[in-house]
Amino acid sequence: MESIIIVVDGANVAWSEQTKDGKPKVSNIVIMRRALEEEGYDPIIIIDASLRHDVDDANQLEGLIDGQHVRQSPAGTEADYFLLMTADQQNSMVVSNDTFESYRDDYKWIWERRMPYMIVEGKVQLHRKDD
Repeated sequence: MESIIIVVDGANVAWSEQTKDGKPKVSNIVIMRRALEEEGYDPIIIIDASLRHDVDDANQLEGLIDGQHVRQSPAGTEADYFLLMTADQQNSMVVSNDTFESYRDDYKWIWERRMPYMIVEGKVQLHRKDD
């Protein structure tokens, strides 16, 4: 069975469950990727270039980028643009809790194809429209 491409808002995921000192967690990205792969998805994870300066483990994030498990938008650009453009081109769902208000006119499908989620104690909970 062929896996289904799904685009992931990596920064949104990293910030969803933070360290005690308020830093976004790279482990959130890792567990999201693993959870999506277990569900049969092929995740394309996109982050802002600035995320590396905020995360709890910059070396782990660099490893994910080097291994092409995470794609980084060019410095000085918004990852949301690339995220939505990629999802549009792939006709895929988007995993994010962001509502992308400023992009609604360009991507009218956002409400139908956005998949909100929660990470609770290291476990991913996806909200599918058909659940």
